[in-house]
Amino acid sequence: MNKFLIILNVMLCFSCTVDYEIIDKPIVFDAQRKELTLEYLKKRYGLIQNTPTITPKMIVLHWTVIPSFVESFEAFYPSKLPNWRPDIKNISGLNVSSQFMIDRDGTIYRLLPETTMARHVIGLNHCAIGIENVGGGENLPLTKEQVKANIWLVNYLKNKYQTIEYLIGHYEYTYFEGTPLWLEKDAAYRTTKTDPGEPFMKEVRKAVQHLNFKPIPTFL
Repeated sequence: MNKFLIILNVMLCFSCTVDYEIIDKPIVFDAQRKELTLEYLKKRYGLIQNTPTITPKMIVLHWTVIPSFVESFEAFYPSKLPNWRPDIKNISGLNVSSQFMIDRDGTIYRLLPETTMARHVIGLNHCAIGIENVGGGENLPLTKEQVKANIWLVNYLKNKYQTIEYLIGHYEYTYFEGTPLWLEKDAAYRTTKTDPGEPFMKEVRKAVQHLNFKPIPTFL
């Protein structure tokens, strides 16, 4: 009976998400952004590449803590980091970004090609696909529609890229220090993160447990 209920839940989850589509809404990726991305790969990770591409090994879920999709998109759109992010500007002039952004109604937007590097998680950008969720934090909790869209998108990415091994929340990124995936050269370059919240990650993980992601490293 329990096995039947697990199978039924998976089927129901899949059936309620089959209507999702990915809307391409690219941010700027001009010569300047390409140059800054290649520079980031070289200086932060010691990776010398001709193209700013990645082999995905993980999916990282985020929140923007910005109330609307338009404002969130505009924050990622330019190639160079804006002046209101002095906390990370000295590390690189490359603007923050993510491959995907999910609006509060669950609409899924692709901002960059899935295997183009985006700056969204310290130490792991070279192998991580980022999914940003509009809103978040205490004042604007992420929605049920976003939970469902994340579940669908995680399934899509894992089935498309067999190289993906991990699903993490941004707040869990430092657990990869000391592993082969962690390439950040600056031991002092860390930021404290709480996104996308533990309850959100718990819901998504429960729905995608059939994908058999590897457990997050527990040593630091």
